[in-house]
Amino acid sequence: MKRFSLLLAAAALVPQIALAHVGDHGGSPFLSGVMHPVSGADHVLAMVAVGLWAAVTGGRALLALPLAFVAAMLAGGGLGATGIGLPGVEPMILASIVLIGLLAALAWRAPLALGVGIVTVFGLFHGHAHGTEGPAAGLMVYGAGFALATMALHLAGLGLGLALNALSARGATRALGAGTAVAGLALAFS
Repeated sequence: MKRFSLLLAAAALVPQIALAHVGDHGGSPFLSGVMHPVSGADHVLAMVAVGLWAAVTGGRALLALPLAFVAAMLAGGGLGATGIGLPGVEPMILASIVLIGLLAALAWRAPLALGVGIVTVFGLFHGHAHGTEGPAAGLMVYGAGFALATMALHLAGLGLGLALNALSARGATRALGAGTAVAGLALAFS
């Protein structure tokens, strides 16, 4: 856990790395889509936090939170790709890291509809950033790439949270959520 905390702190202290995910990541729209979410700490932190929050919530949230985020992200990607603007995209992305990390840290078991609503709003903004920065050609393939990478990040957070919970280390899952929220604040003020 110390290594993970150090990694979060390092990413948060280097804003040009943390927010540098614009551009072509390999020539193909699919690879570009896969690389976009994983090449910026802002997206990685938020997407792992969704998985952590789902893990501490349990029940139907295990699938509902990640799936709602990805569905909204795809819709937001479509908006961004077609030039339909959303106000405050970057501030909402940073807010998602802080809020979802905090919700995981508090192990808040929101009613499912409210939890889904929260991740849906944030997923829309993350998707908008992906769509705006994506390639003009191959949009569907690019979207498949960023949806796949996002789901993998959700599953990483979910798997880590469930593994820690199974080891009776629920506090560690909550600590990772808190670390995510702190990293989000560091990004916001860097």
